[in-house]
Amino acid sequence: MSAITRAEAYLVDLEVETVRTDAVQSFLKQETIFVALETADGLTGLGYSYTIGTGGTAVLALLRDNLLPRLLGVDARNVEAAWSDLFWSTHATTVGAITSLALAAVDTALWDLRCLRAGEPLWRLAGGHRREVPLYDTEGGWLHLTTDELVAGALASQKAGWPGVKLKVGKPRVHEDVDRLRAVRDAVGPSLDIMVDANQSMTYAEAKRRAAAFEAVDLSWFEEPLPADDVTGHVRLAESTSIPIAVGESLYSVSQFREYVAAGGAGIVQVDVARVGGITPWLKVAHLAESFNLEVCPHFLMELHVSLTAAVPNGRYVEHIPQLRAITRSEMEIADGHAVAPDTPGLGIDWDPDAIDDRRVS
Repeated sequence: MSAITRAEAYLVDLEVETVRTDAVQSFLKQETIFVALETADGLTGLGYSYTIGTGGTAVLALLRDNLLPRLLGVDARNVEAAWSDLFWSTHATTVGAITSLALAAVDTALWDLRCLRAGEPLWRLAGGHRREVPLYDTEGGWLHLTTDELVAGALASQKAGWPGVKLKVGKPRVHEDVDRLRAVRDAVGPSLDIMVDANQSMTYAEAKRRAAAFEAVDLSWFEEPLPADDVTGHVRLAESTSIPIAVGESLYSVSQFREYVAAGGAGIVQVDVARVGGITPWLKVAHLAESFNLEVCPHFLMELHVSLTAAVPNGRYVEHIPQLRAITRSEMEIADGHAVAPDTPGLGIDWDPDAIDDRRVS
């Protein structure tokens, strides 16, 4: 009764909710790739992944042409077996972004089915450590914002009881970044966590110089200072500064995380469920991080990551960037500076089917 009888994939374009810029790009739109899996007993699981403006049609083609046909007749309860079969069937294109994004859309749908069949929410079935996770804000920290706007955003987050904010760095001159960070720190005092994100924009030499300049601001982490494939550079940088180095949003396999963690290049692990290939590998990365006494602070996708971060004992933070409000009927619950994992069976995202259909890309 749990055999998959229907597998469908489609693409939905979501405009950004606000202007978002960093040191290398602007977030133009969210291409959201959905996968719906129906089983013989009438259950339907809905999974998804995303890109920030390009590549969505490539992910969709891989799903339709290669992955979804292999799922028909598969027992949806055997999530590891399904993931492994799809991975090895496309091994010529793994490890890579397009394949991982496609696998994630399938895997999250399988986990939705698993939770629905068990009558349990994702946060409990994936581990069940706690329901509430501290929240930090990124929406008030984009690079195009003025210093006054950064300060206002940080103060608003602090007033709301949120324990942290993240600010983008990568201005042309060091003093510009430092002046902005110092203004925020002076406004909020020592009790608010401040993180910074360079979005892979720096050389090792420049990142080392800026980290030294940032240390007086008391930062919680320095995120993606170097290109994501520069493991050696991140290791050298981590050895040169007291600021924890955060990486992971641009890594696409468990093995890539293993290399970073084992080498000492990751002080904070920011695994993204869509980019790493789904919930199944996400949990493996989280447990890998735990074995090295590292905390997990996942990237983006707060509506899904709230449940996963709550599931594991080393989940530290959920990142607040709302982007699904146009296609959901309710928002992620926030209480006393914490994101609250949904307690309903399944992934816990309250999708609006009509709004999704209206935004399908033909």
